[in-house]
Parts: sequence; structure tokens; C-alpha cells
Amino acid sequence: MMGPAHSLSGAMAWLGVGAATAAAGHGMPWPVLVVGTLICAGAALAPDLDQKSATISRAFGPVSKLLAAVIDKLSEFVYNATRAKGERRRTGGHRTLTHTWIWAVLLGAGFSFAAITWGRWAVLVTLFVHVVLAVEGLLWRMARVSSDVLVWLLGATSAWLLAAVLDEPGNGSDWLFDGEPYLWLGLPIVLGSIVHTLGDALTVSGCPMLWPLPIAGKRWYPIGTPEFMRFRAGAWVENKVLMPAFMVIGAASGVGAVVLTA
Repeated sequence: MMGPAHSLSGAMAWLGVGAATAAAGHGMPWPVLVVGTLICAGAALAPDLDQKSATISRAFGPVSKLLAAVIDKLSEFVYNATRAKGERRRTGGHRTLTHTWIWAVLLGAGFSFAAITWGRWAVLVTLFVHVVLAVEGLLWRMARVSSDVLVWLLGATSAWLLAAVLDEPGNGSDWLFDGEPYLWLGLPIVLGSIVHTLGDALTVSGCPMLWPLPIAGKRWYPIGTPEFMRFRAGAWVENKVLMPAFMVIGAASGVGAVVLTA
């Protein structure tokens, strides 16, 4: 799928988690619902850091472009080092390492570790990065006609304000993990990355999300829906069916999360 659909699916997923946890009697404080939704929407773009032309690879100028080149080479190396005998050698890493659930878990764990180890500054960086990505994904039309600097300023301001709100007692800095502030920050990052892989599994190429499990003699088996249900990224079904569905389900979930928590 394309960036906007990925971001919408990430936002929908966290709002769905908010509704589910509220129904289970452990509702999210509203700041956690808002922040988690933004982080998950941004994280849903993260797996495409293995592609130089992707939204995330352009979001932070030369820094993200350089990181994208490094991730691409790392992904290519891991793929070629672990591929099965029947799998062809590749000269690019797109839709390999960063499109696996192992990568998603490691990425989320890394951000959680940073948050509980380095505290507020790590939280601010995490929020800044993901808010910028959420703006690039959810508000992509406006982001494209705006300057990168304005988007970065919006991300930095939002990160500062959101961190201040979360730090207030009862607003959820230690939600789900009592006594461990911000340990939960990795959860929307994991979820966003997993939702991205599920979205890509709907396309014609499929997604090797379960690497390194051997499936049909392959280590990088492209899991997907039946062939007749797949579509090309950017096709009408994505723009006319899936994106509206993500918005409706996300809105309903958000309302449910707030009502059930109140």
C-alpha cells in the first residue's frame, strides 16, 4: 500500500486497541489514546525505510536518506545471507528485513528501552520522529506543498506539548506498566510496523512477515491473500474502499474508547 493508507491503518489499529482495552476494563487515558494513535500512524510508515523513494526516507532530509541507504544495504545483506537455496539472490533490500515481525518487535523494544533509560529526551525524540511521519502520512497533501522545516517545527512543538501532558499525574506515562514510565511507547511502534506488513500482504507482491520460518521451502515466503484478492499499490480499491473503511472504523473505535473509559 501507499503511505497515506499505511498511516490511516496504523491510526485505526491503535484506536481499535483503545476500544478493546477499554472494553476489558483497562482503558487508556485520553493522552495515551492520542499519542499512541499518532505514533502508530507514523510507525506504519517505518518498514519502508528500506526504499529510498519512500515517504519516511524523504521525511528528514539528508539524515533519513542516508539512513535509508544503510537500511537498504543491511536488508539486502540479511536477505542474501539467510535465503533458501531456491530463492534468487537480490541486489536491493526492499520488502525484506524491515517487513518482518521480528524487526517490528526489535524496533519497538529499542524505543521502549531508550525511553526508560534516557527519559524525557528519548521520549521527545520518539514523539518528534513519529509525529512528523504521522503528518507526512495522514496530511500528505498539505505536507507536500509545505516546507520540510514547517513540518519539523510542527513535530517538535507537538512532541514538547504532548510530553508535557503525559507527564501530568494520571495522564498515562506509566499506563499498562505501573511504575515504569513510557515502557508502553514501544507498543504502538510494534503495532504500526505489523499493520504495515499486513497491508502489504494485500498487494500483488505479498510480504515475508514471518521470516525466518521456512514456508514452502522458502525463508522469505511472501505471505498474502489469495491471488484474486490482491491489488497493486495505489489501486482504486486502496483509495476508494480501504482508506474510507480505515477512517470509519478508526472513528468508531476512538469514540468507543472514550465512552467506555469515561
